[in-house]
Amino acid sequence: MSKYKIIMTGGGSAGHVTPNIAIMPLLKSKGFEIKYIGSKNGIEKEIIGKTDIPYYSISSGKLRRYFDLKNFSDPFKVIKGVFDSMRILRKEKPDIIFSKGGFVSVPVVMAAHFKGIPVVSHESDMTPGLANKLAAPFCSKLCVTFPESLKYIKDNKGIITGTPIRKELYDGNAERGRKFCGFTDNRPVLLVVGGSLGSKFLNDTIRAVVNDVIKHMNVVHICGKGNIDKSLNGLKGYKQFEYVSAEMADIFKMADYIISRAGANSIFEILALKKPNILIPLSRNASRGDQILNSKSFEKAGYSIVIEEEELTKEKLMSAIDNLKNNKSSYIEAMEKSEYGNGSEKIVNVIIESMKCKKM
Repeated sequence: MSKYKIIMTGGGSAGHVTPNIAIMPLLKSKGFEIKYIGSKNGIEKEIIGKTDIPYYSISSGKLRRYFDLKNFSDPFKVIKGVFDSMRILRKEKPDIIFSKGGFVSVPVVMAAHFKGIPVVSHESDMTPGLANKLAAPFCSKLCVTFPESLKYIKDNKGIITGTPIRKELYDGNAERGRKFCGFTDNRPVLLVVGGSLGSKFLNDTIRAVVNDVIKHMNVVHICGKGNIDKSLNGLKGYKQFEYVSAEMADIFKMADYIISRAGANSIFEILALKKPNILIPLSRNASRGDQILNSKSFEKAGYSIVIEEEELTKEKLMSAIDNLKNNKSSYIEAMEKSEYGNGSEKIVNVIIESMKCKKM
């Protein structure tokens, strides 16, 4: 019988779900029974559905920093989400809540506060996202990845833990990856990851150069749901997927180089695996600029080449790929010196300490 019960939450993108999955095995080993609260139609429902974790759906409204007519209706969805969450918490009686952020987490965190249940949240990016900013007053502790993040967190709630890395990422098999992608030669592999929701701009730029790239290497392109280009199906040396889950460790192991957005979860996985990489952060026009800060930190440390979206051209991308190939060993050497590690153990310790403080 489990000693404790934890409810986890977070969603809207895979980056708000996979870190939760990363710490689940450790939580189970410490005696936790785990349940999950997410939205009715978010990607978190699909991802958690592939695990053995019971899932509850609640009403949720998206939190926007820009004008949209839905900004007038979505607050009512959030309020309904609070009442949905309170009913679930009343039934489950968890010892603690762990939130990875995303808009679905806000009503859960608020409901937990109203019911006197401690909450630990985690922020992957250098500056807190809107969901974590709104949730922070209701949290016991807010775990962060970057030391620079502490200055944004009030009331001494911030604690540096790093970000959790899925253990299975270290267990990939390159040959399985090649077989999964249908690559029959041993040429270097370039993995392109546009985020779980995809990026049309990044996808289009990659596809504009793919015929030149596949002259020298194989390309695996994870392009996001609904973003498959059927005209490129069957192109030798190029394999595209909407989203990859179970086989991702094999693809990571197989990859020699990576092109990625610069969400914190993604780049810390790349760092943990010591893969030379090009980061193309979301522009400030499409985000709050967190990916730009993340990528600049990695560029300064010598881990990555960074191309900002506004400067991305076919020529610049091809030049960066050549740079990556020619200086592969120097990027690996810099990453091997990194002090960043897997934050799973530290986060679980914060969860346990927060429960103890509540019971005192």
